[in-house]
Order: sequence, then C-alpha cells, then structure tokens
Amino acid sequence: MRQSGILMHITSLPSPGGIGDLGPAAYRFADFLAQSGMKIWQVLPVGPTGYGESPYQSGSAFAGNPLLISLHLLREEGLLSFEDREIYAPADPERVNYDAVRQNKTALLRRAFQQSGGKLSSQLSVFRHSQPWAGDYALFSALKEHFGGVMWTQWPDRGIRNRRFLFLWKYRWQLRQEVQFHLFCQYLFRKQWLALRQYCNQRGVSLFGDMPIYVAEDSADTWTHPEIFQLDKNRIPTRVAGVPPDYFSEDGQLWGNPLYRWDALEKKGFSWWVDRMRAMADLYDMVRVDHFIGFGNYYSIPYGAPNARNGEWVIGPGQALFEKLKQAVPDLKIVAEDLGEVSDRVRQLMDWTGYPGMRVLCFGFDGDESNPHFPTNYVPNIVLYTGTHDNDTVRGWAEKASPQALAFAEKTLGFQGAQEAPAAFLRGAAASVADTVVFPMQDVLGLDSSARMNLPGTIGGNWLWRMRPEVDLASLSQQLSQLNLKYHRA
Repeated sequence: MRQSGILMHITSLPSPGGIGDLGPAAYRFADFLAQSGMKIWQVLPVGPTGYGESPYQSGSAFAGNPLLISLHLLREEGLLSFEDREIYAPADPERVNYDAVRQNKTALLRRAFQQSGGKLSSQLSVFRHSQPWAGDYALFSALKEHFGGVMWTQWPDRGIRNRRFLFLWKYRWQLRQEVQFHLFCQYLFRKQWLALRQYCNQRGVSLFGDMPIYVAEDSADTWTHPEIFQLDKNRIPTRVAGVPPDYFSEDGQLWGNPLYRWDALEKKGFSWWVDRMRAMADLYDMVRVDHFIGFGNYYSIPYGAPNARNGEWVIGPGQALFEKLKQAVPDLKIVAEDLGEVSDRVRQLMDWTGYPGMRVLCFGFDGDESNPHFPTNYVPNIVLYTGTHDNDTVRGWAEKASPQALAFAEKTLGFQGAQEAPAAFLRGAAASVADTVVFPMQDVLGLDSSARMNLPGTIGGNWLWRMRPEVDLASLSQQLSQLNLKYHRA
C-alpha cells in the first residue's frame, strides 16, 4: 500500500505554554493530516528527556515525558484550576525554553496532584499494577530529586543504589508522596496519549513512534535491571555504545550508553525486550527501531575512552531476538533504521525479518547514481524521508550543498535554487516507488537551517524547533492532498 506521512514531534506543536503537548493543537494536527490524505504521524521518542534534552537519552525506556501533558485538558476535566496568565508565555514561539517550561509546568502539575486530593487513587493503583515499570520509575524519580539530581550511581546511600529490600521499603515509605506524584504524572500522560491515538486511528491516521536501541546510563532501566547491562560491581559501565570514525567524523561518535549483556538477556528469553516492545505496541501503531544495525553487530567502546576510535565490532543477538519479538508482539509494525555501516550480517537480518529499511533523499546526491539513496535505487519495501531529525532541512541542505551536489539534485528533481528545493523533494519522494514516504514538517513548510531539529555530536541548541501558531494548515492541506492524489498515496 502506498502511503505518506509527516514527521512532527509533539514538542514542535504550537500549543500554549512554550512547548507542544497532547492537547487541542495535537488534535488539530491530526485533523490536518487526515484532511491532507496523510496516513502516518511520526514522532520522536516521547520519554522524559535527559542530558541536553535529547529524547534519545531518556531516564526510562517505558515512561512518558510529563512536559507533554496538556494542562488545558486537565482543566477541562476538573483536575486543575489555573488562570491563563499563569501559563508560561515564551518570548520566541519557534523555540522551546526547556528550563522555563519545566519550572512552570511542574509547578502546575504539582498543583493538579494536590487538587486531585486522592480522587484518582484507585485509578493510580490499577495503573501501577498494569504497568510493572511504573512503580520503579516513580521511585527512581523521587530518589533522584531526594539526592539532588545526581546520577544514581552517585547516590550516597549504597543500600538504595543496590536496591536492597529494606532500603527499597524505607524510601518507598519516606518518599511516598513524591512517588505518588510521579505515578500521577505517568498516569496522566498515558491517558492523554491513548486518547490522542484513538482520535488519530478513527481518522485513518497511524501513530508512528521511535525507539532508541539503547537506554541512558542514568536511567531507571539500568538501576532496576543492572544484570542485563555491561556494568561492573559498582554498576559503572565497562563498555559503551557509539559508531566508528567515518567520512563525517574522524573520531567517530561516542554515545556513552551502556551496552547490553545479550547472553544474560537470552537466558531470560529476552523478557525485558519483550516487555519493551509490548510497551511500544501500547503507544504506537508503528515503531522505528533506531540503530537497527546494532542487533546484527554493535560497536563496543571502552568506558572512559576520549573518543570512539578504539572500539570494536561485536556480534549482536540477531535472529534469536526477533524470533521472540515476532511471537510476543505480532501486530506491531516495525521499521528498521538501517543507516550507517551495514554488514552482511545486518543485511541477512533485514532480509529475514522483512522489515522495511530507510532511505533519505537528501543523502542521494553525494557521488553518482550508484548511491543507495539516489531515487533509481529505491525498492518498494522502504520508508523514504526527504530528511530526518538528524540532518538539515531540505532548504538548508540546498543552501549549503556543493555546486556539484546541488546541480545533480536540480537535474534529477527538476528545480532551480534552494527556495524551490523543498517542494521538489516532496514531489520526488511522493513519485518514488517507496511504499511509504515521510516528510519532516519543516520541509513541508520550506524552512531553512534555523528549523533544524538536531545537529549530532553537539550539546545545546537542539530539539528546540516549534511550528508557528499562525501557519495556514488549511492551505497546506490542500496542496498535500493534491500531491497524495497525484501519486496514488491518498
């Protein structure tokens, strides 16, 4: 089936309060997608953001980000009272000020918790028992605050670091109000998310999520399940993730995430991964598995190394993991992010799973027509992007491209100059043989590099872009609808 979609992270919606959320703006965007003939809404990971506000460095593989909770929906439900003037009003509507948003929204969520007065206690109890991760995550969050926000491996109480039973009991009691608050936030997030998913599905729109392969070192996952990660006796990583040096980076990329102990996971029937994928199926209709090549072979770097030069490739779990996942979560549609160094082992795994891989049109004009991202090399079983969250917008790419690459793109896609590039790339992708095409919203709007979502290898200034509230979605919807009809994607 030929289909199309838009990549638009929740934080980028023009909701009030300085950050996109799961409120009215999300429902309006779902309507826009349906009216445009778009069948997919792709988002970035929705977990609590970590260092540098990256959704790929989350404190939990299972939890949702409380900053995405809609305060206005809480007010409509009678769970929170506030005046509109109490909501943070950003000076720049196109950028998220995370510190200001977090301070404002957390205070109002705490007010909602107090005003609920225990009215949701039965719902929270049901939620906690239905989501095995929730209690540990709520305790982890309360402990992080109690110990001043330091990494859990630096908590001064060794007993709770190592999850000794008596210490778990002690802190659950001592911090019971804080634990309940964090549970309350997770309940609200999931309730609002599932309502939005239902609304999208009723309009023929699938929610397409994004799942990082690794978890953050400072996460509830590493604290709760240290046995499945490559950690020493002090729970410090021994080996960490990254990618080797390449054309773009002479030092490679040192991500720093702890690596899995795949032998220990396999002995337990990959139960943690099964739980994780079931959690993804609860949230999404489709999920992009980030860095899929790491399941075939992963790059292992010594902990504490200054860069990624001295790593080594290690064989990953391969088919054994996905046999288990296909049995346990058969209905979840998986897309494999297979960008990077694809070995024969990874190709064999892709062939066996049958999962669609990815191509990026912006990557197609470096070199010649043998480039796998060049349009004549596409096959139907892929998801084709004009660009991703990790590379420049199409217009930004065109403004910075070498004369040779730009001329190659102009000749192939039939346009002249950077200003015409976004529309031409949308047409070129829509016309391709790819079963599924996804356009970042920045490319739909024809925005330049100032709207770029992330510059890999940098800290600060990323994950900030927001769509302006005055964007004429009705006009855009008409244009996209015509595009989808013309190329048989509606």
